[in-house]
Amino acid sequence: MLQHSVTQRKSQINIVLNHAEEKLEAADSALAEAVRKHIPLERIQKEMEQLIGLQEVKHLLKEVYAWLFVNQCRQENGLRQNSQALHMMFKGNPGTGKTTVARLLGTLFLEMNVLSKGHLIEVERADLVGEYIGHTAQKTRELVKKAKGGILFIDEAYSLARGGEKDFGKEAIDTLVKAMEDYHEDFILILAGYSEEMDNFLSLNPGLPSRFPLMIDFPDYSNDELLEIARKMISERQYRFSREAEWKLKKSFIMKRIDETGSFSNGRFVRNIIEKAIRKQAVRLLGADVIDRTSLELILPEDIPIED
Repeated sequence: MLQHSVTQRKSQINIVLNHAEEKLEAADSALAEAVRKHIPLERIQKEMEQLIGLQEVKHLLKEVYAWLFVNQCRQENGLRQNSQALHMMFKGNPGTGKTTVARLLGTLFLEMNVLSKGHLIEVERADLVGEYIGHTAQKTRELVKKAKGGILFIDEAYSLARGGEKDFGKEAIDTLVKAMEDYHEDFILILAGYSEEMDNFLSLNPGLPSRFPLMIDFPDYSNDELLEIARKMISERQYRFSREAEWKLKKSFIMKRIDETGSFSNGRFVRNIIEKAIRKQAVRLLGADVIDRTSLELILPEDIPIED
């Protein structure tokens, strides 16, 4: 009786396992078919179309997809695959879309079976560097562990080299370099920061440039692109600019660039202006005799703040 029960249980387990294997094979087949139809590329291109500008970045993403796709085709045809690390360096001012593009890459690499999870862990120096010898390596390894299967995105990465040889930032860099080697099959590191500082960072660490085959520049947006971003942001909030408000907004972009002594914050600058404009409009409407849908939607020139 006991032997029969055990045999029956084994049979049930085998049925479950076979069913699970069939489901996995079907999922793999569906994924392969999706890749053959370039669905992952179409999906990321659709997402990228929502981003203003970034034409060179969009082209590079297509190149990366094409390389991954052809590598899969070579494997299916018994040819040697071209091995290439996908660690990247993003160079540019704040608000130029670096984090957004990193998230999209995570999604693409998940769909292409390059990464097992495709998630993004975003950190900065304070998250990596500890207060005593050995602490930094421990903190960095823990973050790498969390990022395995996805992307570790380090903003203002050049700050890791600011303190010189005795600074614990060097310990973080050494730990990251080791992780790039140990987990290269299911881990991608993206370093990001201002262009000039990142170039200086690379010059201080001669072994780093060769480890980042993909160097992507994120240029500042033009004034027309900033205005397009502003229209998109304001529309998502169910507002709209009057023609005069748009002119004042564009003029503020021009003046900001002239007066700017440091780096320009691009999309962040636009977002800050819009949030201030919405608050100013709200104060203006407090004294209105009539508040209707049109007045609630419309941003007027007097609502556009003059930035210092």
